[in-house]
Amino acid sequence: MQQIFNPFLPLNEYIPDGEPHVFDGRVYIYGSHDREGGYTFCMDDYVTYSADINDLKNWRYEGVIFKASQDPDYPQKKYMYAPDVVRGNDGKYYLYYCMSGDYGVGGYTGSIHVAVSDSPKGPFTFLGEVKYPDGRTMMDYVCFDPAAINDDGEIRLYYGTQYDFEEREDFTLESRYVTSEMDMFGRTKEDILSYLDKPESCKDEHCQNQADSIMGTVMLTLEDDMLTVKEAPHHIIPYRTKGTSFEAHPFFEASSMRKVGNTYYFVYSSMQNHELCYATSKFPDRGFTFGGTIVSNGDIGFEGRKEKDKHNMTGTTHGSIIQIGEKWYVFYHRLTHKSDYSRQACAQEITIAKDGSIAQVEITSCGLNGGPLMAKGYTYPAPISCILSNGHMPHGCNSIYKESFPNVNHLQNERFIAEICDGTLIGYKYFDMQNVSGLRLTWRLETEKNKPVYDGPERKDERTTPIVTESFENAPETGYFTIALSENGDSIGTITLSDCEDWTESTASLPIPDGVHALFLTYHGKHRVQLKEFAFL
Repeated sequence: MQQIFNPFLPLNEYIPDGEPHVFDGRVYIYGSHDREGGYTFCMDDYVTYSADINDLKNWRYEGVIFKASQDPDYPQKKYMYAPDVVRGNDGKYYLYYCMSGDYGVGGYTGSIHVAVSDSPKGPFTFLGEVKYPDGRTMMDYVCFDPAAINDDGEIRLYYGTQYDFEEREDFTLESRYVTSEMDMFGRTKEDILSYLDKPESCKDEHCQNQADSIMGTVMLTLEDDMLTVKEAPHHIIPYRTKGTSFEAHPFFEASSMRKVGNTYYFVYSSMQNHELCYATSKFPDRGFTFGGTIVSNGDIGFEGRKEKDKHNMTGTTHGSIIQIGEKWYVFYHRLTHKSDYSRQACAQEITIAKDGSIAQVEITSCGLNGGPLMAKGYTYPAPISCILSNGHMPHGCNSIYKESFPNVNHLQNERFIAEICDGTLIGYKYFDMQNVSGLRLTWRLETEKNKPVYDGPERKDERTTPIVTESFENAPETGYFTIALSENGDSIGTITLSDCEDWTESTASLPIPDGVHALFLTYHGKHRVQLKEFAFL
């Protein structure tokens, strides 16, 4: 029986910022395109994969759909990021995106670009920039992370980013925060202040008598040519969140809109920078109330989990929700390579309750499988872990580390978990374990010869947390994995390792009762190891 797991695309594929859409019976995933082991965001051209809505276990590579070199800003800006695709009223497909340089530099300073295709699988051809009727390029607010929706014939475009500078107690019109905005957004001081001189553009009552801001999430509508502004942009939620339902989870980036029945769901990445949140309204451009967190790539918040106990390295997230058949899913991404620049697409089934709420879901290894993965007789790649932690994993916003900690990585054509150190917890959820009698691991000692080495520039954003330096003096000389069926459960077996520097198979007999279980491996040892595969016997 075929199985599918997270990440649901090939392990050498990196499509973050995913916007899933169903067109003509197939679901397509559009997103940025990171390079495996790359040194910055979105280094590769756009590609897409698709799957029949009745068979989410088979994703088909549709090829390159648009190249950065097709954009007139290339090569001054080399990278395309966070796109969205919408079907226009003419039946064609329109790709909205922005351009940037290394580490996103310049990504806040440009316009929203548009490409067009006759097919959802491309190829797309450059069409132009979003503009006003008089031909001026639309540059109001911060043109970032565009998302589009065809709302019963009305084309709505959402975009923006937000920092809390203007809500800080020491903010003044002469403060360093204004200078920061000028630098980030490529605007003059007069331009930044011109927003503050106007009343808030949001139509919510909360916004009355407040100053506007260049930051925040905004919406405009487009004419049927998909380029020309029909209704000028304005905030859909207030920029100033103190005293509102958004105060604990303010908008940061990654706008995405979905319509469920007569309710609009605004999905976004909060300033926590690891979670996708949602807000709902009966209107597409106002009246939104914070709903909650849908998913966190560190499981932070799920069942009360604290940030200090996060299950993985956390960092940027971006995605959306979609109905496929009778079920609803959230698409998001995870981090690999100790980096924000090698992100992989994942998905989880969600439930929209009768009252419209969405409960936060845990991240799992089974994702789109429609149920637990089969166990006995099946071999799985170790990198499908949904939990990978040494107990103090970093938050790596717009960063890449050279220090050692457990991570999914690669060397040539092999993908594995690297830098597994004493105390590392590796978790997989969930498996249908029937008649399972044992477990086999494929592992090796990590050495200077087989250790993945990143030779690019190191980068650490100011929001990045430092690496905790560890000492393994008291770790056992001979390494071993303990095996459990729950995170804090008792060990049901041990696999003892040797001194092998080549891939080695080691097995253990296990007393596993029939049923659906998770699998947790905890490593103990003075020497770091790598894990490539595991198999149920």
